[in-house]
Amino acid sequence: MPTAARTVLFHEIGGPEVLKIEDVPVPEPGPRQVALRIEALGLNRAEALFRAGTYYYQPALPASRLGYEASGVVEAVGEGVTELAVGDPVMTGPGIEMSAQGVYAERVVLPETAVVRRPASVDGVTGAAAWLTYTTAYGALLETAGLKPGDHVLITGASSGVGTAAIQVARRIGAIPLATTRSEEKRRQLLELGAAEVIVSGEPDGGSEAVAKEVRRLTGGHGAQVIFDAIGGPAFRPLADALAEGGSVLVYGWLDRRPAEIPWNWPFTIHTYANMTLTATPGGRRRSTAFLNAGLADGGFRPVVAEVFDGLDRIQDAHRLMESNRHTGKIVVRV
Repeated sequence: MPTAARTVLFHEIGGPEVLKIEDVPVPEPGPRQVALRIEALGLNRAEALFRAGTYYYQPALPASRLGYEASGVVEAVGEGVTELAVGDPVMTGPGIEMSAQGVYAERVVLPETAVVRRPASVDGVTGAAAWLTYTTAYGALLETAGLKPGDHVLITGASSGVGTAAIQVARRIGAIPLATTRSEEKRRQLLELGAAEVIVSGEPDGGSEAVAKEVRRLTGGHGAQVIFDAIGGPAFRPLADALAEGGSVLVYGWLDRRPAEIPWNWPFTIHTYANMTLTATPGGRRRSTAFLNAGLADGGFRPVVAEVFDGLDRIQDAHRLMESNRHTGKIVVRV
């Protein structure tokens, strides 16, 4: 195994331009660790926030790594590793601390708990775009909100990686996904993915009052049993008017950091969701991975890839696209 690997580091917080590529030593895997050759990286908004110093924890400067989602192949295993073997195709994600364990690199060594199997039929680009989006949608919609067949679920910001995965997860169990997006051009893509209806808000705050009114119309006045929201902020209160009596609002992101008012259309439940809570436990990893891999293996899950950048040298360009919000689905960097 090579003793050094090209790795993305940053030495100060800032924009995409702070990302640099350097040779970093690659140790032999220790007890319960695995060494991976990385095939592709799946980018997430959390990484842009981390790089800019606005994530919920700070990078360890003066030399921080970045990234937690990738696909790869096992090159070596440490003592005590029994679930993975050399040559296994895998995905990364659970429990990674980005400063020390970031996967933006040609090769990495990770705890075995941060690595899950990938179906042999799934290529590296697809694998890099799959883990976070589908396990988030699974854990939030099924395990937390209890989405059931026949339920309506309103998915805000549906053109994101998690949003497109949520449409497919809802369809897989027989629920009815209603999607929102700000642009007409993304409407067709979301319908092709399986959204029952797409509501084009055309407003920066999501046009929550108009969205809620349209959801009521589409559901015969009953409202959606679940709202899956990534935005929050002042739009949160009027959006909740789309909720059926006794339903659940599930907040998995807070892109608008302004304060939000609590709606008054009680009774309903507000859940906040962090994927690390599910995937930090052996049972959560087992259930979410089994659900994800079943959908990938039979073709029911088709990760939406907005663009593939070839080579670590394109990492700054990939981050610029991520921050532009022009894309639908995941951005992938092929290593």
